[in-house]
Amino acid sequence: MENLYQIYLKHPVVCTDTRSITKGCLFFSLKGEHFDGNDFALEALKAGAAYAIVDNPELPKKSKLIQVPNVLVALQTLATMHRRALGIPILAITGTNGKTTTKELISCVLSKRYAVSATQGNLNNHIGVPLTLLRMNADTKFGVVEMGANHLGEIATLCAIAEPTCGLITNIGRAHLEGFGSLEGVQKTKGELYDYLAVNNNPVFYNADNSLFAAMIGERKFKKIIRYGQKKNNVRILSVTKHFPFLRLSIPTYPEIETNLIGAYNADNILAALAVGEYFGIKKEEAVAAINSYTPTNNRSQLIRSERNTIIMDAYNANPSSMSAAIENFAQIKEPNKWVILGDMKELGEESATEHGAIISLLYKKWQKNVLLVGENFKQVALENHICFDSTDTLIEYLKENPLSEATVLVKGSHSMGLDKLEKYL
Repeated sequence: MENLYQIYLKHPVVCTDTRSITKGCLFFSLKGEHFDGNDFALEALKAGAAYAIVDNPELPKKSKLIQVPNVLVALQTLATMHRRALGIPILAITGTNGKTTTKELISCVLSKRYAVSATQGNLNNHIGVPLTLLRMNADTKFGVVEMGANHLGEIATLCAIAEPTCGLITNIGRAHLEGFGSLEGVQKTKGELYDYLAVNNNPVFYNADNSLFAAMIGERKFKKIIRYGQKKNNVRILSVTKHFPFLRLSIPTYPEIETNLIGAYNADNILAALAVGEYFGIKKEEAVAAINSYTPTNNRSQLIRSERNTIIMDAYNANPSSMSAAIENFAQIKEPNKWVILGDMKELGEESATEHGAIISLLYKKWQKNVLLVGENFKQVALENHICFDSTDTLIEYLKENPLSEATVLVKGSHSMGLDKLEKYL
């Protein structure tokens, strides 16, 4: 591994896909459910890779083919070696909802003082976290690493790879129940970050308004606890208007915060960023300026003004807690012509029917018209006045024949439902 690390330092660009090979990169021949990267190692070399790391002993003996016992383990070990060599502070973020937004906000705030390198896109798993670490270089002074999981033990594994020096959990909700088995399973897995921080005497940031977090913190011995929360910070959420539908906050000792974020549920994400910023020496005025300048992308609570409608596009991911929050927030927007387009929530296992039914019940309480539902799960529990579609494509055909106009539309669903395609037709 030491030899491999020296090679990496000379060729610090890591690639795992032959379609994105760059000249002089290192190609790691990872295996997937339907592919074996070893089969593409020679192709990667021809495309310009400096070396290919492989674990198939039947490949020809070539100086540029580096044999290891297990390519994935080699990638993870290399990332940890690099992380240790850098010796920088690394903040780990996990949670059911809000991980990416919180990561982005914290990165913006910390960037006022530090050269920050953060998780790109959704590279937050056992492959993505090592790739995130290996993108850091000698200029990086602070790392912000998002950690996702859908099975017990995964956060513990990611902590062992990234060795975070501090961290936080955004929230705990009912997601990936198919893998976790229950809400308790979600709590236990997310709590693995707390376990790591406590054992290593590292600081933890936590939302003190959350009684579950308070109990979890109390079960562990931490050297340093940094609390934040809407109650603790005396936060006042200011009213939204048609012309400024974004979240605004008033917090004592801070300038007024005027964000580009939709939804009061983002207040906790902002408070997390402010708490981290203050702990690491960012001036309050600079932190607020950073938050105000952040604009969400990737279909995460993204406000889109088309020629005909105002769209709140939140189609990157969905689970019961995030969908409930989106609906609750949308209900508070005072517009006469509002529509809700919801797609199925995935990976809920045996709880799927119950959780989709709960969303329908919430819709019934908030409003009972202008609801379009996509997917088999919602179709099974929909009410008579809901219009249901088997797929996003069939909904698109409906919108072509029945276009919405001068409407405010919430679009929310799991990424695999492809609801982001609706933007063109709204």
